[in-house]
Amino acid sequence: MSSSSSSPAKPPDSPSRHPASSPRYPLAAAPLPGHRRLGIAVDLSDESAYAVRWAVQNYIRPNDDDDVILLHVRPTSVLYGADWGFVGSAAEDADEEEAQKRSEEEFDAFTMRKLGEVAEPLVEARISFKMHVVKDHDMKERLCLEVERLGLSVVIMGSRGLGKRTGKGRLGSVSDYCVHHCVCPVVVVRVQDGEGAGAGAPEVAVVREAEVAVAGAEEEEEEDRRKGEKML
Repeated sequence: MSSSSSSPAKPPDSPSRHPASSPRYPLAAAPLPGHRRLGIAVDLSDESAYAVRWAVQNYIRPNDDDDVILLHVRPTSVLYGADWGFVGSAAEDADEEEAQKRSEEEFDAFTMRKLGEVAEPLVEARISFKMHVVKDHDMKERLCLEVERLGLSVVIMGSRGLGKRTGKGRLGSVSDYCVHHCVCPVVVVRVQDGEGAGAGAPEVAVVREAEVAVAGAEEEEEEDRRKGEKML
């Protein structure tokens, strides 16, 4: 007797999946499934230090091989550092070019020292991380470009939060820009007024452009309603 054998059935083709890419950085360092590249945007403020500590305690998975990157956009002019308490070179009689060079070196040293302080929660938790520092006069735009170039899964940043100057529900200028322009989700750790880096739990929100747009529309409608009542 002759027996006929048939080849095993071929499994159906699974749909091919392509990681998201952009025209500027096509398929650059796309994270593997389950592998996250976490960016923490820091500007050397107490809010940034608090965001790092929050990320260590609530977001980073130290046993799951998360890649953690501290991302800092350093201003091209040392004059921008005045808000951080930086004092320029004391060599008043030096040549202008030499004085500028010395100021740049001092400010670079100051920046790295402050970044080391901001990163202390990562060091204490024995979480590996990298520092990514770039220089640009436009911090907001460059931050979003670096987020895209590094292929980050999410970016975490601190914000002062709900203050009288910004109004209810509004973000700071940098965090608001990143919410609307970053290619990945943005987690904003908002510290309330009167709270510093050592304060209690902050308000945390994963914000998306649609949510900000809705919030803005609601505020405009409320303002229009108030104007209408005054006219009656």
